[in-house]
Amino acid sequence: MLVRAVRDFMRLEAASGILLFVAAVVAMVVANSAAGGWYDALLATRVQVSAGEFSIAKPLLLWINDGLMAVFFFLVGLEIKREVLAGELSDPARVALPLFAALGGMAVPASIYAFINWGDPVAIKGWAIPSATDIAFALGVLALLGSRIPQSLKLFLMTLAIVDDLGAIVIIAVFYTSDLALGSLLIGLGAVGVLFALNRRGVLGMPAYLLVGLILWIAVLKSGVHATLAGVVTAFFIPFRAEPGESHTQLEKLEHDLHPSVAYGILPLFAFANAGISFEGLSLDALIHPIPLGIALGLFFGNQIGVFSFSWLAIKLGLAKMPDEISWLQLYGAGLLCGIGFTMSLFVSSLAFEKGGGAVDERLGIVLGSLVSGLFGYFMLRYLCPVRTTTVQSGNE
Repeated sequence: MLVRAVRDFMRLEAASGILLFVAAVVAMVVANSAAGGWYDALLATRVQVSAGEFSIAKPLLLWINDGLMAVFFFLVGLEIKREVLAGELSDPARVALPLFAALGGMAVPASIYAFINWGDPVAIKGWAIPSATDIAFALGVLALLGSRIPQSLKLFLMTLAIVDDLGAIVIIAVFYTSDLALGSLLIGLGAVGVLFALNRRGVLGMPAYLLVGLILWIAVLKSGVHATLAGVVTAFFIPFRAEPGESHTQLEKLEHDLHPSVAYGILPLFAFANAGISFEGLSLDALIHPIPLGIALGLFFGNQIGVFSFSWLAIKLGLAKMPDEISWLQLYGAGLLCGIGFTMSLFVSSLAFEKGGGAVDERLGIVLGSLVSGLFGYFMLRYLCPVRTTTVQSGNE
């Protein structure tokens, strides 16, 4: 059952990775064509929702980044809760190695970026950009390699990505929160209290949770804390219990229902809205500017060094075990794939640099670092790792 579940997940994430790539390419083509002005104008279109004296008015780009991405983080929260209660994160023996790998994959890239941009108060805000891993792209690359990759390596990368997402949530909450509005924050805390009460009373109906979650999102949006965190908090209160006569919990059913919409809709739309980099006047100076250079080097070198070195150290110290069927080269290849930061890196960069990183576009570093990491990871796993021989077993799926 576990193998079948992972296989189904792989199919979905691989398809999402392809759509993300297509959406990003289309955005770049449009941004560098005669339609570039229309593209910018569309994303800058002001959209307002109001009821009486209450209103929310934001450019379309921010509705995507603050609104639709809250749904993405809601799904991430559901996955984290499920994994903690009944998945890979519930077994300390299995989670130890991905945990250390994720710590290395966050700390080393951030250190490389900070070293390059130290002393610049504007540039240093982007220190967390190269610390993120795009699981859709990374698993998409593994899917292209087929049976050459052992299932244990896919599980390792999936668990690492979940821990990495949790780390990204903490970073956003702590380091990318603006001045707080006390009134809105109190309303948000009240909504959290209602969610807690619903969960403790055993309420299984999803409309109640989603309505309170919407109120929480609005309160968080107005409070100064980034609105996407409301999605994560709401997810943590979704009951991991099944209705009478049902085999799947409410959380699992909601996760299953949301996954296609997020994978095939929200993430590609986010990529289209945020990857429209203009290459007009692009020069070598723009590529070696400390901001994109720090991001690119952090993604490519930082992740492979951080993931592999922290994993090696944890195994040698006896703090974690090497998973079955994984070689050191394959573990290093997984570290390379962790340098594909695309979606989450773009999201963090939108928080760090609301109007770009000064005189350059930081997205150049994200695209370059992610592309090189993906290519090197693919070719290393394909040509340097041994071809696996599989044996047919009956009745084990």
